[in-house]
Amino acid sequence: MIDTTTPKSLGAMLRRSVRNYPDKVSHMIPEGKDHRSMTYSEFFECAYSRAKALDELGLKRGDRVVIMGETGFEWALTDWAAQTLGVVTVPIYPTLPPDQAQYIANDCGASVAICSDDKQVAKLSGIKLVTWEAGQSNPISEFGANSTLDRQQWEANIDLVEPSELATLIYTSGTTGQPKGVMLAHRNFTQLSDNIRDTLPIENTDLFLSWLPLSHVFERYAGHVLPMAVGATVAYTNVASLATDMQKLNPSIVLCVPRMLESIRARVIENVSKQPPIRQKLFALAQSQGMTKVKGGFAPLAGVLDKLVGAKIRERTGSRLKFFVSGGAALPPHVTEFFLAFNITVLQGYGLTETTAASSLNPPHDNRPETVGPAIKGVEMKIAADGEILIKGDSVMLGYYNLPDATREAIDADGWFHTGDIGVFDGPYLKITDRKKDLLVLGNGKNVAPQPVENKLKESDFISEVVLLGDGMEYCCALIVPEFDRISAWLATQGVTEKHPSALVTRDDVKALIKKEVDAANKQLADFEKVKRHVLVGKAFSVDDGELTPSLKVRRKVVKEKYATEISSMQRPGV
Repeated sequence: MIDTTTPKSLGAMLRRSVRNYPDKVSHMIPEGKDHRSMTYSEFFECAYSRAKALDELGLKRGDRVVIMGETGFEWALTDWAAQTLGVVTVPIYPTLPPDQAQYIANDCGASVAICSDDKQVAKLSGIKLVTWEAGQSNPISEFGANSTLDRQQWEANIDLVEPSELATLIYTSGTTGQPKGVMLAHRNFTQLSDNIRDTLPIENTDLFLSWLPLSHVFERYAGHVLPMAVGATVAYTNVASLATDMQKLNPSIVLCVPRMLESIRARVIENVSKQPPIRQKLFALAQSQGMTKVKGGFAPLAGVLDKLVGAKIRERTGSRLKFFVSGGAALPPHVTEFFLAFNITVLQGYGLTETTAASSLNPPHDNRPETVGPAIKGVEMKIAADGEILIKGDSVMLGYYNLPDATREAIDADGWFHTGDIGVFDGPYLKITDRKKDLLVLGNGKNVAPQPVENKLKESDFISEVVLLGDGMEYCCALIVPEFDRISAWLATQGVTEKHPSALVTRDDVKALIKKEVDAANKQLADFEKVKRHVLVGKAFSVDDGELTPSLKVRRKVVKEKYATEISSMQRPGV
């Protein structure tokens, strides 16, 4: 008989799935060019062995352990083993520089760090440092043999962990100031995992393709905890192998971020642009008819064109994809519509690290892409008088670690978490309109929400990223990162071979092209929203250069500081 009772802890939740589905595949692990399958019962044995290693390292219930490395089986195994012991895991992005990684390790009070390799180890000091990749120093495989933790004690430890106990500390990306440690309890994950199935039709037959950073709450919950909660399978891949593995492994659910979907759309459009004119017209008609059908209009050719065009696009996702789930940032409407036109479902949801990733989600049977869906069961949401979205429920964090004032500022006396996001309800469906702190106040007093304007500009195939500015200014202006590959392809049709980004943005023809795209977007905006000046940026924003957070959100403050001269130039007449 299948056990459906809500477990007390994450460790108990894993054990429930092991008992329910002992012979089912839990993980598919890259091995050479293929993947090796592991059953739930085999994984549980691995978790016990890893728990013994953690025990030998001196980790006890309530202790903190850092996990720092790339997404993969070893990361997942370490986390699950720690949860069975009641050890608090603290993920650190492997892309963070040493000073930021050390800050987190010190702030959380970690005594041990489990790292992927010696490169990550070199970022930390003052604690025990262990690696998991082959051929590295102090490998975790050498620990555990001397542990006195027997199987009976281990199982008993799982039963000791209470729902209210701290499971993990996830540090915010720090778009402003130092990162804060978000305290998430076991119940945050277990309750949400039971409740979300009322919205999301996931089964133990599903295959999740895991490639996003497990250091981020989105992948940590939806691509790591949730599949194990329902007895599904997780297959690991990376950015380089993602396209190949989608076709090879045929996942049913793929978590993604907007940039991935934008990239897929850009590649499809790029390929189409190289086709004969008749095929380009066929593609455009298929997209138009598909979107008309989605919106309930008359589309007599949609079915035929979908077989000719849409089926070939869907082949890239494998043979049984149910849906993409997009998170981490807002997905521009034109990107969503592109996929929907070709019968590829993209579900948007909404949540923060402080709310265990998922607070609202579009259900596949009533997907409204202009929204982030209705509240998930067990979550309460309301709009404050100033438009801010407030959230209450079992998924809300315990607070910020060692920051009582920040916690009181974020969670009011009635238990409502203040998200900092602005939104409105369309029936039960929530629409996010902008970030409270990102609202621009022009010199004339007009308030401008930057996100809708930025998304409108990014509908252009030639524009990759936009940062809208206007605080205290007479008008809106923008820093624009062109879609360099698309620009290069466009120039190639005119016999120009230039491809270097910094050179492309100085060309008069490129400037004229982007100006035309900006003018087209401006026609669809209110007068006070129109972009009156813009500057082209000669390089893509990146995590390494500090313009993006590890979860690929633009750090507006960093960008404004880095491009202060360019921003200032846009306020001078004649530019």
